Amino acid sequence: MPKPLVLSSPRFNDGDLIPIAFTGEGEDIAPPLRWENPPAGTKSLALIVEDPDAPDPQRPQRVFCHQVLYNIPPGARELPEGAQLDTMPPGIRVGLNDFGHQAYGGPMPPVGRHRYYFKLYALDLVLPNLGRPTRRDLLKAMEGHILGQAELIGLYEKVHHRAAEAVPGASA
Repeated sequence: MPKPLVLSSPRFNDGDLIPIAFTGEGEDIAPPLRWENPPAGTKSLALIVEDPDAPDPQRPQRVFCHQVLYNIPPGARELPEGAQLDTMPPGIRVGLNDFGHQAYGGPMPPVGRHRYYFKLYALDLVLPNLGRPTRRDLLKAMEGHILGQAELIGLYEKVHHRAAEAVPGASA
């Protein structure tokens, strides 16, 4: 039986806190990601980074998208730390995140500890040029073409919220 597609980061483990460098409070750069075991027949990969806890984990109202990448070459096995289009494998296309940018936008939740899903999809085709697709556009284009999926979950809560909670009488 083939091994399943696996996604990881050398900078945080599944279910752990995302280091501040990869957030809006830090350098706001994309974390390094690595994967292995794409299924046979994979022609391209796609990555969506999303927060299902927006705006408040106690009362989530929407999924907030932080990154959209598609047409990642099937032979690629990683995205480097701080990856931008010029440092990614050739052929990758970049969609729009919910900040309205074609880049990674790190976590900066307004309240509480949020979950950030890094979802990698193995596809049975190379997608046509979708322009600047949103998360929804990409998900629709991938329908019926997903051979496998892996996810890595990171957690984040603004540092100043945690510091304020630790000081009696302090407010955020």
